Amino acid sequence: QVQLAESGGGLVQPGGSLRLSCAASGFSLDYYAIGWFRQAPGKEREGVACISSSDGSVYYADSVKGRFTLSSHNAKNTVYLQMNSLQPEDTAVYYCAASSSAPGPLYYNDPRTYDYWGQGTQVTVSS
Repeated sequence: QVQLAESGGGLVQPGGSLRLSCAASGFSLDYYAIGWFRQAPGKEREGVACISSSDGSVYYADSVKGRFTLSSHNAKNTVYLQMNSLQPEDTAVYYCAASSSAPGPLYYNDPRTYDYWGQGTQVTVSS
């Protein structure tokens, strides 16, 4: 059974950092791409970043480039999203999702690309 479980969310002050984890079970990250999305109240789900072990590609949305970093620990079947210099506009529920194919730069942020989704973890940036 394919499952994704996010963790690491919480409340942080502006300028602070958090590291989110996406633990996968039922499949190997060697063959799937993992994307991170976020959704703030009243807004559409936004693709934040994606990492694909199969072709070594990593993509970031312009809104997080230079502040967020993806890494993959395939032995643990876990992907990490390190988020630095967090701002109030980063407040959202963060989801990880798995795609059975490398989505490429045009589709990494398209939710329709992904086959499986986690339940999400809340990130709140506030003083």
